[in-house]
This record gives sequence, structure tokens and C-alpha cells, in this order.
Amino acid sequence: MTPDSIDFQIMWNRLIAVVEEQATTLIRTAFSTSVREAGDLSAGLFDRQGRMMAQAVTGTPGHVNAMAESVGHFIAGIGVQNIFEGDVYLTNDPWMGTGHLHDITVVTPVFRRGCLVGFFASTAHVVDIGGRGFGPDGREVYEEGLLIPISKFAERGVVNDMLIRIVRVNVRTPDQTVGDLYSLAACNAAGDRRLQAMLDEFGIDDLDGLSEFILTASRRATEAAIARVPAGTYRNAMVVDGFEAPIEMVVTLEAQGDHLTADFTGTSGMSSFGVNVPEVYTRAYACYALKCAIAPEVPNNAGSLAPFVISAPEGSILAARRPAPVSVRHVLGHLVPDVVLGALHLAMPGTVPAEGASALWNIQISARPVDPDSGLPPAEILMFNSGGTGARPTLDGLSATAFPSGVSTMSVEATEHVGPIIVWRKDLRPNSGGAGARRGGLGQVIEIGAREGYALWFNAMFDRVDHPARGREGGLPGAPGRVELADGTPLRSKGRQAIPAGARLRLSLPGGGGYGDPAGRDRLAVAADLEAGLIDAASAARDYGTDPSDP
Repeated sequence: MTPDSIDFQIMWNRLIAVVEEQATTLIRTAFSTSVREAGDLSAGLFDRQGRMMAQAVTGTPGHVNAMAESVGHFIAGIGVQNIFEGDVYLTNDPWMGTGHLHDITVVTPVFRRGCLVGFFASTAHVVDIGGRGFGPDGREVYEEGLLIPISKFAERGVVNDMLIRIVRVNVRTPDQTVGDLYSLAACNAAGDRRLQAMLDEFGIDDLDGLSEFILTASRRATEAAIARVPAGTYRNAMVVDGFEAPIEMVVTLEAQGDHLTADFTGTSGMSSFGVNVPEVYTRAYACYALKCAIAPEVPNNAGSLAPFVISAPEGSILAARRPAPVSVRHVLGHLVPDVVLGALHLAMPGTVPAEGASALWNIQISARPVDPDSGLPPAEILMFNSGGTGARPTLDGLSATAFPSGVSTMSVEATEHVGPIIVWRKDLRPNSGGAGARRGGLGQVIEIGAREGYALWFNAMFDRVDHPARGREGGLPGAPGRVELADGTPLRSKGRQAIPAGARLRLSLPGGGGYGDPAGRDRLAVAADLEAGLIDAASAARDYGTDPSDP
């Protein structure tokens, strides 16, 4: 049978189900809470040329869009002549994968009747990869953990025992980290089984025709959407906290016909610390922001990504050179959409939201027994937390929601289960959303302490403390974040620090910016915010001119 366009469309829809099952398998088998609770992962199918055909909806843009580039590196690194049935490959090279050592990408070739027809790939964040631990204090990538070059995890079905042994002796959580390697391989195998069943059903033996159909249709649809953007050049700049000094992020968008370029020339140079971003991660989040605003209905694949041309000057903080430290590249990487959407707003007013908290407030906690002879085990705990998103042109921002990363907030119960900590408080932060005709989303307040017999260290990797999210079209900025002890003692927003015995760490996460003049907010909406405790009477009076005693 020679498939026609209707057959290909049906198969395309089926592929989405295939890669979703691939992602679900990873979630169900993962050892790390960041994967099984937060969904910090990606999964996708690639054709034999290494072009992404389909991605699972479950996952983060930084993983998915960076992984879209990485499979080509695997093909070149392994060599087509060395690709065998039963192989599994992996790397966590930041410049070949998704930007830092904690993300491990696994690629599995797909064979059909003895011929290579494509690849499954998946990525997951592991809680520990050795070195200093997940935090920004490193001065070179060599300090940040074990870097695994593109390697064979398995050849012809036989796992590389030496590689497993090297990983085990270099990480603090060997069972958990090695377990995640196997779960990544297992999820690719699950995708392969489902794909083979689909190919059997449709009676075809390769993906070539389906790939061309998907990528061509997606590219044409994206190009048509870009063509509706008014031609011109649009520039935006944004200052964020950085580490040792504030960072200026600058982007120039140029819309010309059916393609759109984003150039980050003018952005600050590299940091001495681990907030640097490999360009692959910058491209991933810049493409995500533009595609969300311009062509959200087009499925994400190599075809729909191709019309977006993203570049940053080598040696800038958004195109860091090897061997720069890059451990917390997400802190600035998650802010890339804000600066990009700010430029797009000049071309398409009334389309994009205000700036948000954006960067996840991840916290890595090292729990160590106070008495080394107590027999209590040490633990590494990773917790994902989110501030508020920016208000949208017609809707309020979302509170305590991860945008642009899209990960889920990790539950208190799951976090406490994996380590000796107590989360004493976790609630929305009143008055943190920027005022506007549409209010910014609220941040949250979290308090964390140690269980009896333990001392805690934590790696801070937070932004929007000195430079809060800006509003748009007259909207006010969101509240800045704060890092302190529960008694009010201030702490640094980046770097490794101790929580004194008996004390609690308090994180006050930033809110999103407002959209539009606050005077234009509906009085019933202000009253509803007051009743829900999202704002107080003083804020209502100051920002909206509302007297709560009025009927």
C-alpha cells in the first residue's frame, strides 16, 4: 500500500500517542522526584536523519527543543557504521545535550526488518551528578559533576558495565542516578514497541514518507503564521539579577516574509559562575516563546522550528563557551522568553503577557546527620517551586505556575518522603501579583526546616530578587522575591549556604507583572481579590484607589 495524505494524517496523530506513552513510561519508572513528580523530561521520535518528527506534550521546552538538536550530534558522534540493533546511547554534555550536566539524554536507534528507520530520544533531570552539586558556585564545568561524552550505554543489547561503574562512584545517589539511566532506556524501548505495532498496522517499513509529510506540512503552516507578523525590526532589553553583577539581556527580532530571526547581540558577557547558558538552551526557549505567540496550533517538530533563526554572540552569557560553568543555566534561560516576548509585543500588541517570575525557584538541599556516628543516612533533595506568571491581555496571570518551563510543582508529601526535611509552610503570597487591568499571578511563601538529627545546606539559584517582573501597557511590576530565615535574617539569592540548627528557610517567590492601567480593573474583580485574600485593603487602596468600606 502507498499511503496517501489521509493515511499520513492518521499516522501523525498516532505518533503523538506513541511518544506520550514513551513519556508516561519514563514518569512511571523514574527514580528522581524531578521526573516522576514534576515532569522535568522530554521524549520524542526522530527520523533516520535525526529530525524530530513528534514530541510528547509532557515535558519542558528546554529539554524538548534542545533535544531536537542533540540527536544529530549522536549520529555524528557514534557514526552510522557503528549503529546496531539493540544499541542505546547517552550523554550529558551541556553543549551536545540540553545545557547542563544534570540532564541526561538517551537515544535509541529504531530498526525495522534489519534496517535503521529512526531514533527515539528522551531526557531527564537527575538529582545528583557529582561535583559541587546542583548550584551556581562552580567556576568551570569540570567542578559541576561528571561529564559523560556521547557513549554507548548498551551495544547490541549488552549494557556497558564499566560506564555504570564510573557513574556509580562519581555521584552521591548511585542507585537513583543509575536507575534513571535505565528508566530512560526503558521509555525509549516502550516507544519502539508502540511504533512497531503502528507500522505493522499500516503495512509500511520505514518513516521516510511520513517524516516528509509531517515536516513539510508543519514548516509551511509555521511560515504562513510568521508571514502575518508585520515586517520590521523590533528590539527589547531586560535587566535581571545575575550572580556577581546584574545581567542585561538584549534581543533584536527581524520579521521578513516567512522567517523570523532573533539576535541577542548586546547581551552581557559570561559570568564567572554557573549561570551561563549554552546557546542550544537559549535557542530552545527563544523558539518556544516565538512559536507560542505566533503559531501555537502547529505541532512542535523540526519542520515547525526551522523558520525561527536564533543566534547569540559566542562568549555572551547566552552562548557560553566551553568550559564555562553552566549548572543553573535555567535561571537565565527561563527568562529568555520574557525578553523575546517583549520585542514581539512591539510587533503584535495585545498578544503576549507581561513579564513573570519565569525562572523556577529550584532548591537543592543537602541533609547531613549532625552526629556522623548516628547511622542516619545523608540525602539530596531537589524541590521545584514557581512564582506567578505575567498577566495576559485579557486574563489575570496564573499564580504559582511554572511558565515557560511547564513543569509541575512538586508536592510537599513527595518531597518530604525522599529526605529528612519538613515543609512547615507553603501558601500563596498576598500582594505579590503586579496591579493592572489584569493582575499578575501571585508567588508563594515556603518555609523549610530539618528533621531532628539533621543539618541542612542549600544551593540557592533564584532570580527576580533585585529586578522584579515588569508590567506591560501601564501594568505595575510584580513583587520581588526574598530569601531569608523565618526570623527575617536575609540570605543570598545564589550560592551554597547553611540553615542554622533549629532555624527555618523562608522563600518568598516573586509575582508576575500586571497588564494595563490598574484604573481599568473591574471593581468586582478587585473586591473578589480582597475577599480571597490575594490582596489586602492597603494594596487595594494604593493600587486601585478602592475603599473597601464602599458597598
